[in-house]
Amino acid sequence: MAAVLRELVESSEVIEGSALISSDGLALASMLPAQFDTDRVAAMSAAMLALGGQASAELSRGTLDQVLIKGSGGHVLLTRASPTTVLVVVTRPDAQLGTTFLDVRRGAEALARAV
Repeated sequence: MAAVLRELVESSEVIEGSALISSDGLALASMLPAQFDTDRVAAMSAAMLALGGQASAELSRGTLDQVLIKGSGGHVLLTRASPTTVLVVVTRPDAQLGTTFLDVRRGAEALARAV
């Protein structure tokens, strides 16, 4: 799992870090920058996924697949890797989201095979 996360970060100039978390908020593997508390990121990501899932269901949008957070300092993408795991990716603010989504989807698929 760590190798997939490392490849994701190293293959993109705009991806600053990545982590694989369980749906209940446990960090399974991480390549996040040192300034991030991995356990805190995992817990917050699980909370956002739970809320996103509720909103998706309430609004009849189907099963939640992805959450995007866009801030002035960059983006955070939460993408389902398997029924019980989520890939968290942190990008620079200048990330081209189309390309980044493609890279993240490929990383999530590789992680799903590894889990």
